Amino acid sequence: MQNIIIDKKDDIVMKLIHYFVIEENYKPVVVNGLQNEIWLENMENEIKIIRLNINYIHNNEQLKVDLRKVNAVRKSIKKKTYSFKMNLLNILIDLGDSVNLKDLDINEITTIKVSKISDIKKSDFVSEKFPNLKDKLNIKKSNMNEMFKMTEELNKKTVNDDKKMAKLFKKESPYITIFLILLNVLIYIFMLSPNIYSSIIGNFANHYLEVQSGEFYRLLTAMFLHANSIHLFFNMYVLYTIGPEIEKYYGKFKFFIIYIVSGIFGSLFSCLFTDAYSIGASGAIFGLFGSLLYFGYNYRATLDGYLRGQIIPLIFINILIGLIVPGIDLAAHIGGLIGGTFISVALGLKRQNKSNRNIHGILMTLIILASMIYMLMIK
Repeated sequence: MQNIIIDKKDDIVMKLIHYFVIEENYKPVVVNGLQNEIWLENMENEIKIIRLNINYIHNNEQLKVDLRKVNAVRKSIKKKTYSFKMNLLNILIDLGDSVNLKDLDINEITTIKVSKISDIKKSDFVSEKFPNLKDKLNIKKSNMNEMFKMTEELNKKTVNDDKKMAKLFKKESPYITIFLILLNVLIYIFMLSPNIYSSIIGNFANHYLEVQSGEFYRLLTAMFLHANSIHLFFNMYVLYTIGPEIEKYYGKFKFFIIYIVSGIFGSLFSCLFTDAYSIGASGAIFGLFGSLLYFGYNYRATLDGYLRGQIIPLIFINILIGLIVPGIDLAAHIGGLIGGTFISVALGLKRQNKSNRNIHGILMTLIILASMIYMLMIK
């Protein structure tokens, strides 16, 4: 087995794939219609796309055609993933001697030649963006045992990633969702008692004058009160529909925090932009829409079309209903959506590693919260 000769290009490609998948957490991207090319993506990395081209490019004209194709695919992925920037590392394995890589001015695409594995370590761009590569990438020619080992590690990584995704979508008992629905229903039943309804509304509903006077608890209590059975039914139906999904994606504790913080944001927006008393769970529920929005964005490359085809239309339709139907507190909806989105970024998804994005989410949540409280106090 040790005497089997391994093709040089196969050795280069395997080592690069092994490094980027195992060490840098890239995942394969399926690009239809392309042959002898490997595309990898990591939406959390500054270099979101890596493309390995094994095809032979014999002159500069063919290179220009190839780069136009790469740019078209890059723009397509950029559009599908709602990315503001899509930096791409284009690695060419097999180039003719007459091909010149200088003066290749294509926005967000960096092209390098790797005719032997040591070439990639000589790239200043790669050294800057992937500082671990120098120590982790073995430049010695692989034997069959090493090839089998790399293949086994790649397969193991793929299996583990698939298991993580399976756990993310695994059905769980939505205890927190059931608890919140029961709490809202029980409070409403209690409000139906003789001479209780008006007293509860007067003491616990949300209104900017009472909040300004120091009754901040109204920002929380108002989200558990409902005007009538229809109001309660529609809010609880939406909570029953999307609550278990959020609880599954974020975990039970994070889901509860998202619900409460979103409701408070909705109440604050209602105080700022309306003068009427407001009650209802719609601010908190719109916060759950924001959580779905962040989830869809976070997995935008994996769940192709989920963000554009399901989440965004769902949010748009509910906002449109708020514009058309009289008596709906649209300010609470918008506030809950904003609060839910930012607190979801701050908390992160279940089993998601902490990152700078979480810190940015915490800072934005606190800044917006403090700004709204200040504006409420001077209203």
